[in-house]
Amino acid sequence: MYRSHVSVIGQGLWSQLCDLAPVHVRPARSVLLRQGDPGTHVVLLAAGSALVTLTGFQGEQSLLAVRGAGEIFGELAVLDDHPRTASVTAAEVCRVHIVPAPVFLTFVDRHGLLGPLLRHAIARVREAETALLEMATAPVPVRLASALGRLLPTASATDTEYVVPLTQAELSRMIGASRNAVGSALRPWRLRGWLDTEATGGLLVRDIAAIRSHAYAQQ
Repeated sequence: MYRSHVSVIGQGLWSQLCDLAPVHVRPARSVLLRQGDPGTHVVLLAAGSALVTLTGFQGEQSLLAVRGAGEIFGELAVLDDHPRTASVTAAEVCRVHIVPAPVFLTFVDRHGLLGPLLRHAIARVREAETALLEMATAPVPVRLASALGRLLPTASATDTEYVVPLTQAELSRMIGASRNAVGSALRPWRLRGWLDTEATGGLLVRDIAAIRSHAYAQQ
């Protein structure tokens, strides 16, 4: 089950943490954190959504996750004083607070947050392992339906649909499939009205239950 950092530390402490640094507006596709950089600060995502990506030795990129408001990025590099293991990019216009590492560490120590943050990080690792197993064994429609399901808790929503701000290319990187394979999987769902393509290239998801049922029925 998806849990943001704000749900782990509580709204009160989250508000106090945000008050430690001014708010900044970052445009879509701007880099918030870069893989390999030192952990000099953490980024608090107050509004918007962000992509977590990993770059391999040959320059290949994998999309690990999409996170929404209420997330802390870069905390592990600050907590263990090692370089950042992934990059974070704004998926849309974001409002962020940039808290220096010493200030963040003092806050964590004062409020006894080390344990909760580490347990949350371990849960995220297990979530990633499940996704990797799925990528290695499941057909593309199942992988795509599952990924869309994981993305919905961070997506903006109306009464009838969720907006997933990922292009077809980004979805293909996320599930380890070609763009053509992702397009083929999306086609019947689009024809049935269960999702549609947004003007900016993202997806409008209207019926994730029907999408999942159709995907698993094709195995």
